Amino acid sequence: MTAAEQPPTADSVRIAWPAEALAIAELQRRAWGALPPELGGPLLDGVTVEQMSAAWHTAITRPPRASYRVLVAVERNRVVGLATTVPSEDADAEAGQDGEVDQFVIDPVARRRGHGSRLLNACADTLRADGFNRALWWVGSTDDELRRFLVTAGWAPDGASREIGSEDGTVRLRQVRLETQLD
Repeated sequence: MTAAEQPPTADSVRIAWPAEALAIAELQRRAWGALPPELGGPLLDGVTVEQMSAAWHTAITRPPRASYRVLVAVERNRVVGLATTVPSEDADAEAGQDGEVDQFVIDPVARRRGHGSRLLNACADTLRADGFNRALWWVGSTDDELRRFLVTAGWAPDGASREIGSEDGTVRLRQVRLETQLD
């Protein structure tokens, strides 16, 4: 039975199912489409929805590490949010102690319905269950809305920053790192 064939369930967050890889890819593409054109355009042009779906299917069925998780927020059996939790690979991270929220997307049409809060709490619970004591999160330096949301939930800047972007240097994104204690 596919997700669409199941009876409606309450809004929730859970580990993603392989059959949801396409829905996750489509959600990620909608989120990229909402970015400023200089950021979203190159992302959307660089990969097809089929390639993204295949990558998400692999991430769900054969994660690169045992503590790599793909979570989805669900509203009436429809994926409206996604997040990934991973061990932090930052140079100053303490191995086995520092986890990270890597991807975090709420469908633009499903925002302000509690999905972000549920997904955020599930990320913290998942990282804690995987044995991490601290969670890290890289946030765009101009993403004031996300930063306010996280600070309200107990996250704080830790002073780290970085710049990421395309290999050819045409797209650059400055980020700041936030952290929270999980224990």
